Amino acid sequence: MIFGILSAIVIVVAIPGRDGIAADATFTQRPKIRAITAFIKLDREQYQRQVRDAVTFLRAASDAFKKSGYDVQGIRITTQPFPEYAGDLTGRGALDFFHDYDRLASEDGFDASIGPAMMNDHDDPRQALMLAKILEETGVLEGSLVIAGEDGIHWRAIHAASRLISDVAEHTPHSQGNFRFAATAMLKGGAPFYPGSYYTGVGNQFALALQSANVVDEAFSRSHDPAEAEKILEQALEVNVHSLDGTARALAQQYNWIYGGIDLSPAPLKEVSIGGAIERFTGVRFGSSGTLTAAAIITRAIRAVPFAHAGYSGLMLPILEDSVLAQRWGQGAINIDALLAYSAVCGTGLDTVPLPGDVTREQLERILGDVASLAYKWDKPLSARLLPVSGKKAGDQTDFNDPFLVNTTLQPLP
Repeated sequence: MIFGILSAIVIVVAIPGRDGIAADATFTQRPKIRAITAFIKLDREQYQRQVRDAVTFLRAASDAFKKSGYDVQGIRITTQPFPEYAGDLTGRGALDFFHDYDRLASEDGFDASIGPAMMNDHDDPRQALMLAKILEETGVLEGSLVIAGEDGIHWRAIHAASRLISDVAEHTPHSQGNFRFAATAMLKGGAPFYPGSYYTGVGNQFALALQSANVVDEAFSRSHDPAEAEKILEQALEVNVHSLDGTARALAQQYNWIYGGIDLSPAPLKEVSIGGAIERFTGVRFGSSGTLTAAAIITRAIRAVPFAHAGYSGLMLPILEDSVLAQRWGQGAINIDALLAYSAVCGTGLDTVPLPGDVTREQLERILGDVASLAYKWDKPLSARLLPVSGKKAGDQTDFNDPFLVNTTLQPLP
C-alpha cells in the first residue's frame, strides 16, 4: 500500500465540537504531503545561493513533518513569472540559463516552477514561445500562462496557450511535455500545487500541498448520508490540518519564513483514487448522477476547515493521475463537458486530460476559453492541463512513460 505503515496509525484527536460534529474522532488514514513548496523572488545574479538556502529550509521542513508522522513526497521551489528575471536574455542565452537551472533542480532533488510566461493579456506572446522551448529542452522545469484574471478573460493568452500546447505535444517524447504546463484562470500566487504555481509576494514563503484522497475515502466509508458524510470529512481533514498547521507555524518562526497555508485539495495518486472514493460513496460509476453532489460535498468540507487555505482548496480530478478516473475516461463515462460541470461546484478544472493528437489549435482555444469563462464568471481558481498525444487518434491507447501517469483510451472530442 502506498501509505504503508502510516495507514495503520490510529489518529485520536480532541478538537472543539462544531455544528453537530463530535468532539472526539478516530481515523486511521493520514494524508501524504504531496509537496512542501518554497516561494522565492529569484535574482538571476545570485539564484544559486537563493536556491541552496531554499533547499536547506525545505529539507529541514521535510524532516520536521516526517518526525510528526507525515510522509513527504517531494519538495518544490516556485519563483515569480520568469520574464521578470530573464527578460533581458534572448534566444540561446535564455535557454542556456534555464538549462542550468533545470540541471540544478535535478541534482538537488526539487521540482521547479518558473511561473507564468504571460500574467496579463498585453504581455509579449513571444514569452509563451520561449516557455514552449524551455519545456521542450528541459526535464524538470514547469510553467504556465494566465488565461483569466481580475481584469477579465485573456484571449491573446488563450491563443498563445493553444499554440504552446500543440508545439510541446509535437516536440517532446510521448508528448509528455504538457504534463509540466498549465493554463490557469483566477489562480492567485502562492499555490503549492504544480504546474500553475507562481509567486508575487516578498520574502521567503512556503505552503503545503496534500495528497489525501485516502482521507476522503475513509470519511465517505463512514456514511452515505450527504449531510453526515460532509461533517465527517470536515472533521477528518481538520484533525490532520491541526497537526500540520502547528508544525508549519513552528518552522516559520524558527527559520523566519512566511507560512502561506495549506492547499487541502485531496490529490489522488493512481490506486489512491478520489474517483474510487466518490464511487464508494454514491454506489454508482463515476460520471453518473450523484457525482456532482459528491464533488460539492468534498469542496464544502475542505473550505469549512478553519485554517489558512492556499491555492485551489477544492476537489481535484486529474484524469491521468487516478486509476479509476483514467478507466472511466477510457470507457467514455466522463468527458470534458462533465468535468467542466463538476468544476462549477469544485476545482480545479481540466487536469491531465488526454486528447487525440489531431486536436486543432482552434479546438484547444475553445476548451481553454470555456475554462477561463467559467473561472471568471464564478471568481474561482481553475486550470487546464491538456495532453494531446501526437500521432494518436480517438480509440488508441496512450503510452505515457511517467510514474505519476496512468494510461487510458483516447476519446473523441464532442
